Amino acid sequence: MLISDLVRAGLVAASLAGSILGSVGTAFALDEQVLAEQGAGEKRSPWAVFRFGFSAYKAGDKDEAAEAYRYAAENGQLGAQWKLARMYAQGDGVTQNDYEAFRFYQEIVQQEVEPGSPDDSYVADALVALAGYLKRGIPGSPVAANPVAAQEYYMRAAASYRHPDAQYEIGRMFLGGEGFKPNVQQAARWLQLAAEKGHAGAEATLGNLLFQSGRVVRGLAMMTAALHRASPADQIWIRNMQEEAFALAPEADRRTAIALAEDILAQGAN
Repeated sequence: MLISDLVRAGLVAASLAGSILGSVGTAFALDEQVLAEQGAGEKRSPWAVFRFGFSAYKAGDKDEAAEAYRYAAENGQLGAQWKLARMYAQGDGVTQNDYEAFRFYQEIVQQEVEPGSPDDSYVADALVALAGYLKRGIPGSPVAANPVAAQEYYMRAAASYRHPDAQYEIGRMFLGGEGFKPNVQQAARWLQLAAEKGHAGAEATLGNLLFQSGRVVRGLAMMTAALHRASPADQIWIRNMQEEAFALAPEADRRTAIALAEDILAQGAN
């Protein structure tokens, strides 16, 4: 079925099911109205088709959502390219395929999007995703490991778009001398920028730096707060780091650090 026929059929079906789908039905009906304003032979609006895909995705019809996203992506809609990239990266509604995800992310970063524009978050996320792929390569694909290119993508996302994941990665690179001459001050600067945006890994790593530099209480407090904020995957290495530091600290410093961590968490800041 052609995408135009697919979209028209899906929109009509959604409109008829409005009483069942509630707000989702309203979104489908709105898309039908937008598309109906165009002649039958005219090219469908990528934005309208993207909205239809979003409504289909929310309704659980990921096959139809992917088809709509693909049409919108092929016609330059950044949000659709980003959604498809994530779906392929995660195997969400489509067969997992890192190379397909990589290709859609590439299309996003090749477009001219100024920092501060409505679409800049798509570009920032795409830069970070591409950097991750280039850092390790994609087995069985033309994408080989390219640490230099990965570093450039991270730096662009960190400096131009202020992406916390990229700032964290740049901080780690300065810390470990990966692509840069080791520089603890530069590492701390980038980690601080990411930590201020709530990045738990950056907060924990910066806390460990402070602990090792003699700022025991502050360092312990930051690691403890980061542990509470971290995702389950990050909690493993943050807990190991935090417990090792706590084992070395005097009892009085531990108690003070726990109280400070509670203040940090209550304030939502570092």
